[in-house]
Amino acid sequence: MKTVILAGGSGTRLWPLSREHFPKQFIKLFNDSSLFQKAVNRALIFSDASEVYIVANEKYRFRVLDQLSEIGVKIPEENILIEPDAKNTLPAIYYAIKTILDKYGNSKVAVLPSDHLVDVNDSYKRALEGAESLAEEYLVTFGIRATHPHTGYGYIKPGKPLDGGYEVEKFVEKPNLYKAKEYTKEGYFWNSGMFLFKPNLFIEECKVHQPEIVKAFESDNLQEIYGRLPELSVDYGIMEKTDKAAVVALNTFWSDVGSFDALYDIFKKDEKENVVEGECIPVDSKNNFIFGERLIAVIGVKDVIVVDTSDAVLVCSKKNAQKVKDVVEILKSRGDERAEIHRTAYRPWGSFTILEGADFYKIKKLTVLPGRRLSLQRHYHRSEHWVVVKGTARVIVDGKEFLLKSGESTFIDVGKIHRLENLGLTTLEIIEVQIGEYLGEDDIERFQDDFGRENKL
Repeated sequence: MKTVILAGGSGTRLWPLSREHFPKQFIKLFNDSSLFQKAVNRALIFSDASEVYIVANEKYRFRVLDQLSEIGVKIPEENILIEPDAKNTLPAIYYAIKTILDKYGNSKVAVLPSDHLVDVNDSYKRALEGAESLAEEYLVTFGIRATHPHTGYGYIKPGKPLDGGYEVEKFVEKPNLYKAKEYTKEGYFWNSGMFLFKPNLFIEECKVHQPEIVKAFESDNLQEIYGRLPELSVDYGIMEKTDKAAVVALNTFWSDVGSFDALYDIFKKDEKENVVEGECIPVDSKNNFIFGERLIAVIGVKDVIVVDTSDAVLVCSKKNAQKVKDVVEILKSRGDERAEIHRTAYRPWGSFTILEGADFYKIKKLTVLPGRRLSLQRHYHRSEHWVVVKGTARVIVDGKEFLLKSGESTFIDVGKIHRLENLGLTTLEIIEVQIGEYLGEDDIERFQDDFGRENKL
């Protein structure tokens, strides 16, 4: 069995923990493991590392590589499929299925989201093994028996019984509470977003229901292909239209970890039914989700979500947890970077943390990993002052190369071509002071980059 892992989601309903450039699948919330790393380990139950394919957006390429390295999994670089644009799940799955078909032929393929939490037990393994026979004739999805009315999940109504599953009678989008109660009572499944099928059958159904996607992939130019593709989910584009859908019951714990009320259900609670991650003093408070990087005190509150990060605080009622994504849309409409990046942003060379900033200056801490270097670059709207805090830096400014040790500094004027490199065996730490009329991350012209990143200008 081959496995496709979808790693392109942005997790907007978990803002400010999850941001577009570091979404929920890469956050280490569960015993120092991320959801993405857990998905990789699930994939390795039925597939060799060489048979695992990961579909992700360009901005997640190095998060994928770093997190694979952390768990010691070596997936061939050609198996990491980078989409030029995020076009939802159907184009992502089609891209991976076509790649697998070209290499392996009509081999069965499992499709796993990277941002769901799934308990891997014997029932999980039996469900996937049992679905293989159904996949000869059906596009198989996996359903979680609805245990309570949930308005944040899609539902599947099972129809005619099959050997090991059911034909799908219909898919239902996220319902209101009244409908959710009705679906739960009638034995509907929650839609897990997991699939298993043979490539030929999947492509044939795409030809019937979404021929423009099949036609787009006839090109050899990926940028051109994605420029022609619609933004479409596999559920809406194929599964809700095909008459070859089957569902297999997945009798294990599952959550799409799609909102803070979902996290509340997962995490351990205290004697007052509060979930507390970090330092908190709850007084006369119950049924709350509290997550913070500093001390949080709550008094006389219940059924509330409080999330405190270094640059944003979220406070909302649990019943409105699904609306957090609306805040992200407002931030994006304002051009506010806090919709996309944390105060600490990760790069293939290391990371930077914004310590302070205002209209015409920004102070950062740069952390450069051993043996890595930033791109050869220049800025048109800002100057930079570098002070070495720890380690030894090799610096290039307009062709001149020199070393800086701890306590030493240099100044890079506007328009100067420059580079920073860590030649040492330990982490290099730099304090960077930016001064200029525009301090956005897109003010960068790259002349050479070890990581193949495109020029921003």
